[in-house]
Amino acid sequence: MDRRLDGIRVLVTRPRERAEELCFLLEDEGADVLSLPLLELHPPEDPRPLASAAEHVQRYHWVVFASPSAVESFLEALRLAGTLDRLSRVKLAAVGPRTARAVEGYGLKVEAEPHEGTGAALFTALRDVLGPDDDVLLPAAEEGRRELEDGLRDLGVRVTRVTAYRSAAAAVEPEALARLAEAPPQVVLFASPRTAEAFVEGVGREPLTSAKVVAIGPTTATALTQLGIPVAAVAERPTPEALVDATVRAVHG
Repeated sequence: MDRRLDGIRVLVTRPRERAEELCFLLEDEGADVLSLPLLELHPPEDPRPLASAAEHVQRYHWVVFASPSAVESFLEALRLAGTLDRLSRVKLAAVGPRTARAVEGYGLKVEAEPHEGTGAALFTALRDVLGPDDDVLLPAAEEGRRELEDGLRDLGVRVTRVTAYRSAAAAVEPEALARLAEAPPQVVLFASPRTAEAFVEGVGREPLTSAKVVAIGPTTATALTQLGIPVAAVAERPTPEALVDATVRAVHG
């Protein structure tokens, strides 16, 4: 079996509860994988706007999801409100395949999903199907980016943005820091701008000085560049499989 990452030390940065599939795929390619949780996801400090949006979901023409975590948080709010069945009357859009898979995992249909997993790409996909009389619900991270929301508002679309969850930096365990110091990673993977920021804050830049850095998409790549971190490869799609391929490109050129 030709394993493209035999013996390569790969660090996967992630929220505390994610990235299992990516780690398995990297290990199948022979990589020595360390998974480092950097973010903890929490409910919104004020849950009332999310609960109200869930209770009245049928008034919206579209619900637009920007992350799998937004899907899970909003579907839980619908379950608590007893309005999960009303979501079938609403069109759904997702930023990228990972988010679309999260939606489809609940037996729901995604009407709009761009090839490139960015808010700007989803805006392009929605631009021709939305009208000025449409109401769009955007459940999002408290600190989430605003380009999709701003673009829709510029079209005259009525957008209701509610905080579905918030992220906070997780404490990095001393054992993980010790392992990074003893065996520095050859490749480091980042799946969001917030994770990149948390890495610099909690770990520092030292493990990145001799590592190839891989980004899940252009938004994360831009955030890394703004942090002064060179990016060796960017995944062609925001999926675990594409991240593995980007890791191979970063290693082998």
